[in-house]
Order: sequence, then C-alpha cells, then structure tokens
Amino acid sequence: MAERDDLLELMTHMEWADALVWGTTLQSGQARADERIRGWLHHIHTVQRAFTAIWHGQQPELVSVGSFADAPAMGAWGREGHAALQAFLTTCEPALFQRVVKLPWAGRAIERPEAVAHPTLAETVRQIAMHTMHHRGQVNARLRELGAEPPLVDYIAWIWRGRPAPAWPRNTMPPAPTQS
Repeated sequence: MAERDDLLELMTHMEWADALVWGTTLQSGQARADERIRGWLHHIHTVQRAFTAIWHGQQPELVSVGSFADAPAMGAWGREGHAALQAFLTTCEPALFQRVVKLPWAGRAIERPEAVAHPTLAETVRQIAMHTMHHRGQVNARLRELGAEPPLVDYIAWIWRGRPAPAWPRNTMPPAPTQS
C-alpha cells in the first residue's frame, strides 16, 4: 500500500505542476502560439497517455499536435489523460505494481535490443514523472525566453504549499459527454 500511495503522490504532484505550466502558457499570447511549447506539451501528454494505454494492455493512440483546434483544446486533452492515469493507479492492487511492463519502443532505445530488461509498472510510473519533469523544464525555460514568468513547480514547493490539488485553467475543462 505504501508504494501505491507514494506513486499516486508523485503523479498528483506531476499533474499539479503540469496544470501550473498550462496556466502560465495560456496566459501568454506568445507562449500559446509557440510551436516549441506546443510540441513539448503535446509530447508530455502523449507519453503519459501511451503508458496508461500500455498498462491497460492497449495499443497507444497517437494523436497529432495539429489535430487540436487551439492550445486550450490540447490542455483539455492533457487534463483528460491525467484523469485516466490517476483512475488506473487508484484502482491498482499493490501486487500489480510489480508486474513487468513490456514497452513496444524499448528495443529501439538501446544498443542491444535483445538484452532489454523490462521495467515493472512501478518503475514506469517513476519514468513518467521524470520524463515529464525533463520536458516541463524545457517548457519553463522557453516561457522565460518568451518573457513569461515560469511557475515554481518543484516537488518541495508543492509540499511547502500543503500538497494542493491540481488547479487546471478553466479553459482546459474537457467537453461534457453528449447525451444519447
């Protein structure tokens, strides 16, 4: 139970930090239109969604960055991905975190593809957090280049603030389901 709680906390921090970065991005006209920022944010959420699909035993669905009408639409997509990720992890039995996860791209990333050591589900959760943190740092650096003040998204800052829930910008609210 402790490992699941720690991993959920890590994912909650990740979502909180992503929501802050989206808030800053959407407040800056330059950042909203910046192709590099759009590309990094799209990549962040694509990877988060890919891992979630793989955990479910599904093929990741790749959506092009150009398929979004605007930045808020992409933010809503990212927000939905976070919700799916959290929903999966909160329902995991503790033993599931030790399940081996075979990533379809693993063999392409190392010199000897036949020697791939497959991670556990818990290790892939940590990978998502670290991968997202890396690219979120790129987004924050670019925000500063464009004249915006990047948000303080450090894990320790989240703790200092009392572990607040993610505060997504209002215009990233996913569309309501249609009534049938």
